[in-house]
Amino acid sequence: MNIQSLYNRISPWFRRRRMAQFLETVRPSGQTEVLDIGGYPWVWAQAGVPFPVLVINVDVPPGLERYEPQFRTRRGDARRLEFADRSFEVAYSNSVIEHLSTWENQQAFAQEARRVARKLWIQTPARSFPIEPHLIAPFVHWFSQGVQRHLLRWCTVWGWLTRPTREQVRAFLAEVRLLTFREMQQLFPDCQIIRERLFGLTKSYIAVRT
Repeated sequence: MNIQSLYNRISPWFRRRRMAQFLETVRPSGQTEVLDIGGYPWVWAQAGVPFPVLVINVDVPPGLERYEPQFRTRRGDARRLEFADRSFEVAYSNSVIEHLSTWENQQAFAQEARRVARKLWIQTPARSFPIEPHLIAPFVHWFSQGVQRHLLRWCTVWGWLTRPTREQVRAFLAEVRLLTFREMQQLFPDCQIIRERLFGLTKSYIAVRT
């Protein structure tokens, strides 16, 4: 089993629950076009939503044309969206903003999402949750990067299954920056920050503007 297979077994339950909460809270109509920042069209196809979705992603795999015309995909940079202000009724993003490496990039992401859409639903894993979701390991993300370099390969499920090189470990640490509740408030000052909980602990944050 590789790490992606394990993610595919764990994530659907959370994704379905989160999608149901999104639909109940934001209530997009059949005519509402949703902008999905950093997602994939098959998530929406599997959910069976009636409204159109435009997916913006830096990585656009081949074969996505089968989701046309309701679920369109376009290559783009979330930090510099090529849309006018309030072009969309809803901007949606699931577990993307933590992959932007720096606080400055995360600020640019948040500013662009707030600019191009009237309503927002932006989810990200919580740094306070004891399990690091990408590595599937407890507490490791609370250590300094210097300590993490030594732990990632031997003390995480990601490390056991992937057997990453030193360069892969370095790349992961350079890419992933988990956010705190206060940082989410700073990034989305006009949003309500919802705490998504698991076993009573905050698993992720969702910035919601309705």
